[in-house]
Amino acid sequence: MDVFETRLLLRRTTCMTGAEAASVFYDPARFQRAGAAPAPLQKTLFGKGGVQGLDGEHHRQRKAMFLQINHPDRVEALAEVVSREWGEAVADWTTADQIDLYAQVQVLLTRAVCEWAGVPLSEAEAETRARQLAALFDEAGAIGLGHLRSRAARKATERWAADLIEQIRSGQLEVSDSSAASVIANHQEPDGQPMTPRVAAVELLNVLRPTVATSVYITFVAHALDTHPVWRERLARGDGNEDLAFVEEVRRHYPFFPAVAAIVREDFQWRDHRFPRGRRVLLDLYGTNRDGRYWDDPERFNPDRFLGEEPDRFAFVPQGGGDPAVHHRCPGEPISTRLMGVALEHLARHMTYTPVVPAALSAIDYGRLPALPDRGFRIRNISSRPA
Repeated sequence: MDVFETRLLLRRTTCMTGAEAASVFYDPARFQRAGAAPAPLQKTLFGKGGVQGLDGEHHRQRKAMFLQINHPDRVEALAEVVSREWGEAVADWTTADQIDLYAQVQVLLTRAVCEWAGVPLSEAEAETRARQLAALFDEAGAIGLGHLRSRAARKATERWAADLIEQIRSGQLEVSDSSAASVIANHQEPDGQPMTPRVAAVELLNVLRPTVATSVYITFVAHALDTHPVWRERLARGDGNEDLAFVEEVRRHYPFFPAVAAIVREDFQWRDHRFPRGRRVLLDLYGTNRDGRYWDDPERFNPDRFLGEEPDRFAFVPQGGGDPAVHHRCPGEPISTRLMGVALEHLARHMTYTPVVPAALSAIDYGRLPALPDRGFRIRNISSRPA
């Protein structure tokens, strides 16, 4: 069934799945993003005023800003910083009895993205900022104390980022013109005015937070390498040409967040189903990425499927669908795939280690947002492998 109705947070909601559904969902004439995200996520994961909730020309200009920040040359520069940080981290990990890969990667990614983005970060505050940035996505969908921690982290990081924006605008803080912090601080809205410091802070966090959130996908890379030893050996012996295929299959096979939301602009019909104006609609990302009508043997982990032509942009939707310049597909997707590739390079070819709990004994906890191995992914006996 491609479409059905249910209730979510006491609100009638329509759910959609599949490539054809995704092509409808990402039609800006039919759907808007303003008001789509549930209030708890606006106060934690996204922040108010960010690109995720914009439409029309406002969205196009804000998205262009992010595409400038994520220019291929800049993405490669970030990858170089992450690779350096990873190598330095491994030197520390070798002296530890064991490490939690997910938590440690968050810290190294925080150091790297702040340096790259033009955000000053002392060594003393690196772990604190890593915890705060992680709380924005790791506990965004939690209830109780987890949600409160995420909201507290949102307030703290927005104050921090807004202060940086004001320092850049006043000339108190000098940063590279190509840095994310500079691009955001100097961005002009459709009315020719800069964003308010608070909204600019939200957008700066929309660079830092998703980069640190790549720690989820990197944990999945490690889990997949341990689950599929044939592929681990194949990649270890390879020259890197198959790395991206493995990364893309990880993004297809493993879930991050299960769905995205939009609001119907005007009444329309699709598949004999009525979509009334104002209705919240969810697109099933996980199910679309495993839809047997498009994917051959979808439950099988098979990176070979990505060694041919690129998949349809509405069938492969781990971080949204369509064209990132036009639709609400994540503009940071190139950062995710490139940093997953950096992690794969180190895990498969530059390190040796032993999982504390083999991946085969640690199932993915789909009840968690984001999903992660239910027994974590801790590693021991860590050493560097000569290049």
